Formats: sequence, C-alpha cells, structure tokens
Amino acid sequence: MNSAAIPSRWTDGSMNARIRKRYAAERRFRLLGFLAVAISVAFLAFLLITMGTRGFGGFTRTEAKLAIDFPRSDLLIDPAALTGPDAEATVAGSDLEGTLNQAAVQQFGKGGEELFGGGSVRELGKAILADPSILQKRVDLWLPVSSRADVAAKGDGQPEFERLVAKADTRRAFNSTFLTASDATDPSAAGVLGALKGTFLTILVTMALAFPIGVLAALYLEEFAPRNRWTDLIEVSINNLAAVPSIIFGLLGLAVFLNFMHLPRSAPLVGGLTLALMTMPVIVIAGRNAIKSVPPSIRDAALGVGASKMQVVFHHVLPLALPGILTGTIIGMARALGETAPLLMIGMRAFIASPPQGITDPSSVLPVQIFLWSDEVDRAFIEKTSAAIIVLLLFMLLMNGLAIYLRNRFERRW
Repeated sequence: MNSAAIPSRWTDGSMNARIRKRYAAERRFRLLGFLAVAISVAFLAFLLITMGTRGFGGFTRTEAKLAIDFPRSDLLIDPAALTGPDAEATVAGSDLEGTLNQAAVQQFGKGGEELFGGGSVRELGKAILADPSILQKRVDLWLPVSSRADVAAKGDGQPEFERLVAKADTRRAFNSTFLTASDATDPSAAGVLGALKGTFLTILVTMALAFPIGVLAALYLEEFAPRNRWTDLIEVSINNLAAVPSIIFGLLGLAVFLNFMHLPRSAPLVGGLTLALMTMPVIVIAGRNAIKSVPPSIRDAALGVGASKMQVVFHHVLPLALPGILTGTIIGMARALGETAPLLMIGMRAFIASPPQGITDPSSVLPVQIFLWSDEVDRAFIEKTSAAIIVLLLFMLLMNGLAIYLRNRFERRW
C-alpha cells in the first residue's frame, strides 16, 4: 500500500511533524515578504537620499560681496527713467555686465570678472529696479557667483576658482532664482519655473480631455453598449492601447497634431493631447472595473422606484464608482507626469527662456528639462538636475495627494 494514503495519527507524532513543517513554511514566507518590503524601502530610501544630497545644492547658492561705485562706473542710467513702465527695458539695455566686471577686477584683481556670471547680472538689475537711488552712491551688494565659482566654493572645482573664491567674502543663501527663472545657458541663471508651469498646463489639458472622455466611454461600454463582436473588438483594442509604448503615442501626436492639424509645436496643448491619448485607456479600464464593482442591487432599487436608465447610471452608479475611477486616474496621471519620450517626439525639447502664458505658447516640461540638463557638460548642471527631480517628485506628490483627497471625498460605503 502507498504510504501517502495512510492517514496520520496524532499519537505517533507524524501529525505534529507535519504541523511543524507547515508553521516553518509560514515563517519562511513571512520572512521572505518582510525581506521584499525591506529591499523596496531600502531602494526608495537610497533614491531619496541620493537625490536629496545631490539636489540640495541646487536650492542654495554662493554669494559674494561686491563693492560697486556707480558714480565712477561707466553705467549711464538716469534714476528718473526707472519710474516709468519702460524701467525694465532701460535696465536690460544698459551695460550691467561691463559695470559688474569692472567692479570685480578693481576689488579682486585680474581674473575677478570670472567670479560672477549671468545670475549676478540679473540680480544687479533687480537691485537697481528695487532702489534706483543706489545709482548715485557706492554700495556693497551680495551677488551670486558664477557656476564654476559656486562649484569651487563647494569643494569640487578647479584650483584657480578656489583661490578666487578664497579672496571674496562669501556666504550661502537660498537660491530663489532656481524657482523663479526659466532655462538658461548659464547654470547660475537657470531655473525650473518655465518647465514647472509648462508641466502644469500640459497635465491640465491631459486631464481635461482624458478624464471626461474616459469616464463616459467606460459608462457606455459597461452600461449601454450591446454585447456583440464590435464591442468585444473595442474592449480588446482598449486593453492593447494601455500596453502600447509611450513613444508610439508621440509618433501619433507628431503625425496628427503637428503634421496634419498644424497645431503649434512644443506647446502644452499638443503635449496634453498626446498624453491624453496615452492616459485615456488606463482611465477606461479602471472606470469599467469600478462600475462593475457597484452592486446590482443599487441598480435594481433605483429602477424599482421609477428611475430611468440614465438616472440610474448618473445619479447612483457613477457616484459610487467614482473613487475607483479616480484611482485609475491617479495611476494614469502619474504615468503622464513622468513621460519624456512622447514629448520629445512633438518637439518639447526646445530651449525656452521664458515661462508660457497659455497652452499655445512654446514650453518645456520637467521630465524633458531634467533630460536636457543631464546631458549638459557643465558640472554645475548636475545638482540642478537632481534639484529638478526633487521638484518633479514634489509636484507629483501634490497632484496625487489632490486626487487621493477627491477620491476619499467621494467615497461611499454600503
């Protein structure tokens, strides 16, 4: 007789041995699960710590004190001309860079002009606009140093710049330029405001199109569409579209929105349309699953009291399915926020020096901005890249937090 067919007996210890093996297997499974979670947390912590340590420098800058004697300089600006609407144009058209270099050479000697860069010129212009009276006296200004001098001040630069920084009276300060300026060729003057605003406008267009169309498509397929081979074909197509690589949607956006419809290149409108095509299948699939999860008794009760089919769907089924639909929307939005390939295909990698004012203005987005900065030769862009990643993560957390709040706000229990 086969020994496996013989029942175990409690009295001979075989059953206790099987129970011990079963408990041992359970402990091993729990240990493996704990290790899996610990490894995931370790990788996440490594990512956050690495980005935090590298990106912290992007939010700070080195400033040096520079004495400028405006009456003796070659800067010819009448303070009275800085009270009208053309004040910024007047300052921008003046030789601020020459005045800055002249003062730097006088204070630090030959090569002193290398201590300051484009960010310093911008801050000098802001100081003059804020207080035009400084043009009539000698003042000491704290100005951000150039990117190479900033790297040297952090102990990772060339010896000649380290010696130059050592001559100056320096301090560390918050880099407000990084959050208030757009892209620039000089790292000391570069910021993420333009890319951040472009990202917001692009996601706004994406959600304005993908969410209502995706939800209505899910409602029609689940509640109104007849069951035949055409609807089966549509369902299979939607499932396949959700798994299509994102660059394919970029090629589609290039062919349809740019080459055929001739919409403006590198605009949030085109980027939002392209990402909406990519996000919509995810919302449709999540919406259908959420609608299926609504108990049939809800529909039967509504029909029983005389509600029409349309009233049942929009007054009862949709509100109950909305939390699940928003969950799918969060997933689709998070994917759209981090996409780079489709936006590169539609030309959103152009150098944009000013923030967009609308959805048709040329713009960049944070993922593309990070990609472009990571390819720069200047070492100062390394910390700018990490800082931009931190901004993108915070923006993503903020958008997801808003979506989660809305999901919990509309959640109902039965």
